[in-house]
Amino acid sequence: MDNAKFDKPRIEAAVREILLAIGEDVERDGLYQTPERVARMYEEIFAGQNGNAGDYLETQFDVDHRELILFRDVKFHSMCEHHLMPFIGVAHIAYIPDGKVTGLSKVVRAFKHLAARPQVQERLTTQMANLMMDKLDPLGAAVIIEARHLCMELRGVRTPGSVITTSALRGAFEARESTRMELFTLIKRDERVV
Repeated sequence: MDNAKFDKPRIEAAVREILLAIGEDVERDGLYQTPERVARMYEEIFAGQNGNAGDYLETQFDVDHRELILFRDVKFHSMCEHHLMPFIGVAHIAYIPDGKVTGLSKVVRAFKHLAARPQVQERLTTQMANLMMDKLDPLGAAVIIEARHLCMELRGVRTPGSVITTSALRGAFEARESTRMELFTLIKRDERVV
């Protein structure tokens, strides 16, 4: 994934072909620039094809903190690799540092980098938990994702509003029920700070 190259002319040609294949006039006013717009959009949506999400977690600080850190309700979107349709939701990302922390925004940036590529929710959940364990060497890491999948809402089974939840628990979150329960309690809190 480190050096993926976007081929905008190829994407434009493919979009033009799709429009022709569904019987559209690619020269009509509303569509003649659509292939170019889609190519630019794909470059943005799939920006996670370039670079390495782990790079965000390289910067770490010595802090004598060995208690839970939770990023709750991190809004995100990704593109389902099966139908190239969005899934949209929130992620709850937690870790228990072992004397080293990373910048708060770095965890969210790493997650969003992983989301910005063709994905499935299950893999995204696992990738983020594993990435934190590999890069931060924490006492535990947890990722819980709740998302709506437009491929399920607009086609196929057509279930508007369905939420899919996935989780990946590592280290202390997997081994200790009390730690797991603390995480779940903090995620479910109704009071919002902001």
